[in-house]
Amino acid sequence: MADTGQTTTDPVAGSGRPLGAVIAALEARYDPALAEPWDAVGLVCGDREEVVRSVLFAVDPTAAVVDEAIALGADLLVTHHPLLLTPVHGVPADHPQGRLVHRLIRSGVALFAAHTNADRAADHGVNDALAAVLGLVDPVPLEPAATPGAGLGRIGELPETRTLQQFAEQVAAALPATPGGVRVVGDPGRLVRTVAVCGGSGGSLLAAAAEAGADVFLTSDVKHHPAVDAAEVAGPALCDVAHYASEWPWLPVAADLLHRDLGGQVRVTVSSRRTDPWTFRVGVAPDR
Repeated sequence: MADTGQTTTDPVAGSGRPLGAVIAALEARYDPALAEPWDAVGLVCGDREEVVRSVLFAVDPTAAVVDEAIALGADLLVTHHPLLLTPVHGVPADHPQGRLVHRLIRSGVALFAAHTNADRAADHGVNDALAAVLGLVDPVPLEPAATPGAGLGRIGELPETRTLQQFAEQVAAALPATPGGVRVVGDPGRLVRTVAVCGGSGGSLLAAAAEAGADVFLTSDVKHHPAVDAAEVAGPALCDVAHYASEWPWLPVAADLLHRDLGGQVRVTVSSRRTDPWTFRVGVAPDR
């Protein structure tokens, strides 16, 4: 199981950078132009002139994560998922998202989101981090973008052939544990070597994974009918993990990168909060 405990780097004494400079460093790595047209990335709230000395990274901007940011004295909260993904006409304090915006502003915490631009980013994005934590060799985008090395998903090779059962156990050990665990479509004894991955809801890339010759495709939120089809036709086996778990490996990568890009002048911390929304499960059927 991946360690999701809080990790922190110390800043250079008496240092810090303006929020605008921190945002520029983030956007240099996670270009907003890579985001989907429907996405809502970038600065949600905060003053670009204010000095940032401490940054907290998390997958989701939940109430618990906002509490953590305030308790830590963070000046900036960077999340993968946007707080305001759909258009809104106001953020009153009696609205769930509005309440968080008010708490952040009152506490002097800025909020920034890197979503589908971080998914597509080359080298240090969500999908490269997921491929790396699984040990894939020479991963390349499954659906390339115009920018070299960028694109959705990744496909690469395991260092050695494994059974599907062994690969699923490797996934469970590498990613944060969640009540949903790792769900698998396929024969446990099937041999796998070529692995396609897509952090988050990547079911739309199943055909691309099959066309690329993947033995197994790991993603999240796979719908029932594509999973049934995958069990009935030739193509990759499926590993379905929690959405949160598939994107968590990006956090320490992004945090370390920002720390280094800013010359160690900003303290970075990875959230210790598990923001997977599922809390427990009952009535689990035995494996078949």
